[in-house]
Amino acid sequence: MTDKPVDLDTRRSAEGRMATDFRRFALKDFEADQRALRQRQEELEVQLLAEPATSWHEAALKAQYLIRRYAETAEGSDARRQQLIERALGDLARLIEEDGAEQ
Repeated sequence: MTDKPVDLDTRRSAEGRMATDFRRFALKDFEADQRALRQRQEELEVQLLAEPATSWHEAALKAQYLIRRYAETAEGSDARRQQLIERALGDLARLIEEDGAEQ
């Protein structure tokens, strides 16, 4: 038994190496996208925390963001909660639209 790791890439067929490379690059792209998304979310949250909402419209937009973030959690993925989330987001969207139409 040796302590040297086995290079599995040399044992794969050309098709197998291509599939492995695709998975590796796809994972790297996914991880880069996730990092970029987290960065954008952090920047948005800094802006949302900067000042209190000055109108119903701004408060509703902040609430929508928070509700969407909650929906991404394990607790928020419950089917009943997903229905509540969808209805709350729908209500907020309707109220925002009505508020915009009045202005």
